[in-house]
Amino acid sequence: MSRQNTNLSRETIAAAALEIADKEGFDAVSMRRIAQELNVGTMSLYYYVKTKDDLIAVMDDALLGEALLPKVPKGWQQAMTEIAKHTHALFLRHPWALVSMLSAPPGLNAMRHMEQCLEALAETHMTNSEKLALLATVDDFVFGHALRETANDTAIDTEFAAAQLATGAFPRIAKIFAKGRIENRKDRFEEGLQALLNGLPYAATVTESAGKKSKKKKDRH
Repeated sequence: MSRQNTNLSRETIAAAALEIADKEGFDAVSMRRIAQELNVGTMSLYYYVKTKDDLIAVMDDALLGEALLPKVPKGWQQAMTEIAKHTHALFLRHPWALVSMLSAPPGLNAMRHMEQCLEALAETHMTNSEKLALLATVDDFVFGHALRETANDTAIDTEFAAAQLATGAFPRIAKIFAKGRIENRKDRFEEGLQALLNGLPYAATVTESAGKKSKKKKDRH
């Protein structure tokens, strides 16, 4: 439904663009289509958004605003978990953004998101290089998991698969699917995230450092 008497701004244009992309796909987003949605002339949008790249930038900034936490929790693992969950949920709400927003330059909300991530790690003893490596690794996990989760299920040729398993050439596959298809665990994102955070080499360093700090306090008493 077209909106009436909309006060134009970069924010309202971004909101309309996101709504169109969610309903019709990213390819449907254009200045003309946004103008129709906002019930304004197309040329009036160019005062706020100059080019298609600029439009992508304001859309990306609006999206990353959804990933921001009201407050960063205490404890680096809890904080990173909440940030990752917010970002993951963002991609599930807007799956088209996984690919379409890759060319967007970092905006204000991207910087705020980065600042929250660094705030989460501020009390650790990680080096700057280790912090950036951890954040990149978590981003890779979140992005990859969301990409797989939002993808359409691959069609399986059951007759072909059964014939191949019957040859005996794939005994391990035959064993694991002996009782039929196994559904993915619903909590595998959080399980995988915790395994990732606990398994990183930096995690041991943080835990060890925190333990030493606590021990020093006890020794003073």
